[in-house]
Amino acid sequence: MSPQQTQEIEAKLLVQDLLRTRQKLEEKGAKCITPRQFEDNLRLDLPDLSLSREGKVLRLRKFGSAQLTYKADKQLNRGIATRTELEVTVSDFEQTRNILAALGYQPIFVYEKYRAVYQLGNCHIMLDEMPFGHFVEIEGPDGAQITALAENLGLDIRKSIPDSYQVLFLKIKQKLTLGFSDITFENFKNLSVSPADMQAEPADTPPGHP
Repeated sequence: MSPQQTQEIEAKLLVQDLLRTRQKLEEKGAKCITPRQFEDNLRLDLPDLSLSREGKVLRLRKFGSAQLTYKADKQLNRGIATRTELEVTVSDFEQTRNILAALGYQPIFVYEKYRAVYQLGNCHIMLDEMPFGHFVEIEGPDGAQITALAENLGLDIRKSIPDSYQVLFLKIKQKLTLGFSDITFENFKNLSVSPADMQAEPADTPPGHP
């Protein structure tokens, strides 16, 4: 199968009340195209970490089926990230991992999450439960539609997060002096992480409230 190439245009937002965001989506007629399910991700790189240094991503993901994804370095404009994405579905997660290892690509960290996917108009909305917080990712054809949808859901696009989940984790790791390197629910089960720990602000904070 040939890889699918797209321009990924998205915004990532930290939220305090993911359930409320889901309820707003459903009230507005959003269609749930993927019910909440567990997602397992491997971020891979060469030994010299050249992909990471160049802002590129190579990811092997198990989310129902398995997908291999490459993302180019992103460009940011008013909180909206745009980057080229190549993705292909693979039939065997472990064998694909073995092939990549034979080519010199090794996992640099693991990250877990629960994700549900909705569609509203031309946009896809991902509701992500990370071990250290809840996030909404909005993907759409352009920044204007993403911004309009965020506002329609009561989310402040000005508080969108340019960082990947890996970068957010590195900020948390430094702040809390953590000794582990994988983003798993087991690692975070006894930890409390605040927005300040990841240098972010919730996008669903009501006006006049901290």
